[in-house]
Amino acid sequence: MRPYRILLIACAMLFLAGCVVGPNYKRPSAAAPPAFKQQPPPNFKEAEAGGWKQAHPGDAFLKGKWWEVYQDPALTALEEQVAINNQNVAQAEAQYRQAKAAVRVSRAALYPTIGASASISESRIASGGLNNGNISGTRASYSLPVDVAWEPDLWGNIRRGVTAAAATAQAFAADLENARLLYQSELAQDYFLLHSTDSDADLLRRTEASYEEFLTLTRNRFNGGVASDLDVAQAESQLYGTQSSLIDLGVQRAQLEHAIAILIGKAPSELSVPVATLATLPPPVPVGVPSELLERRPDIAASERQVAAANEQIGIAMAAFYPNLTLSANAGFESAVGRFFSAPSYLWSVGASLAQTLYDAGRRRAIVTSQQAAYDATVASYRQTVLTALQQVEDNLAALRILEIEAAKTQQTISSSDRALTVSTAQYRAGTTSYLSVLTSQAVLLNAQRTAVSLQARRLTASVQLIQALGGGWNVSRLPTRQAVSSTP
Repeated sequence: MRPYRILLIACAMLFLAGCVVGPNYKRPSAAAPPAFKQQPPPNFKEAEAGGWKQAHPGDAFLKGKWWEVYQDPALTALEEQVAINNQNVAQAEAQYRQAKAAVRVSRAALYPTIGASASISESRIASGGLNNGNISGTRASYSLPVDVAWEPDLWGNIRRGVTAAAATAQAFAADLENARLLYQSELAQDYFLLHSTDSDADLLRRTEASYEEFLTLTRNRFNGGVASDLDVAQAESQLYGTQSSLIDLGVQRAQLEHAIAILIGKAPSELSVPVATLATLPPPVPVGVPSELLERRPDIAASERQVAAANEQIGIAMAAFYPNLTLSANAGFESAVGRFFSAPSYLWSVGASLAQTLYDAGRRRAIVTSQQAAYDATVASYRQTVLTALQQVEDNLAALRILEIEAAKTQQTISSSDRALTVSTAQYRAGTTSYLSVLTSQAVLLNAQRTAVSLQARRLTASVQLIQALGGGWNVSRLPTRQAVSSTP
């Protein structure tokens, strides 16, 4: 067959290259109620109305530096190191670069493959007969062929592979952002818990000093014969128990400090966080409406991109039902020494092949069914991710609102307990009541004060978790485009 006839057949087949078999991608639906069930706490009203207090600028969320709303320079300094030094974030960034490279690998299949090889061989030639004897000699030959092969994307399976790889790379980009948000929020929570421990320790030290005074008072009364040794033993027990609790806080603080060091990519021995008591209340956070979560959460964006990649795999599997066309060409030189570039040494060939699987015992159909099931699984995972996001927002809105009410009630408990301790102490000094009433008042007051410290930490960590649940100021518009993930670094 003449080469031009082969080319005509190939060109006719290339007209089919615009065909793409398989389903077109459509973003799956997900739950998006018109409003959240839980109402934000009262101090969120201003943020919900669209305004921000000057002390809590909302542009921190637009910049992705959400931790700046807490107005804590030490926290900001630590948070800035997470994106740079955290090894889990570094791992996610490397996986994203790997996924970007996979896009270029897939895209390369759209173009011809060109190869070249050079060879040299030497052979021995023998001639002559029985009468003349053997006359031998050697001959050297050289060849330099260039091969070109191309498989046109007739049914769109290669293009779908590129699209799937790009969607996967975008999913890894979203995973990278989610990793940053996860470890930044974890650091903030550990930071507030650490300083909550400092506040608790400060409270116990002040309480320890008060209990030492009561122990001195009780011993003096015992020496004066107006108090029993039971009162002394009870005062000692109260003091020693408080000192024991104070010592135990050292374990918790050390562990939290070590955790913060790991989050910023340092060995625990390389970081010391100065002691400081909590002096921050949860700032207002712009909550918005549930449908915005689909655009603000990087994990939802990653899950949606995985759905898009799974959809392309269905089309790739369906393309296997259609024939594959391969075009090939070969040209080069082959000659003996001294005649390498002469016309007789030139050689070439061109051809096309069409391959079609006629029978595979249902293998291709099973693969299509498998990919459809995999797609359904990713859709279910996407919808579950959305539901989990809604739950996390609702949980932390409820926590912030309820804990604020509880904190106010705890302050009332502290006020009443302090008054009860003052009265019982005066009565004990006057000898009109036993030391047990003082002991009880002390225990109730300390318990209420420690509860107040714990509530402050819980409110701050709940606000961090709410910010994380809302996406930390991230938006799907920051997701790299298909061009960006396909470009060379």
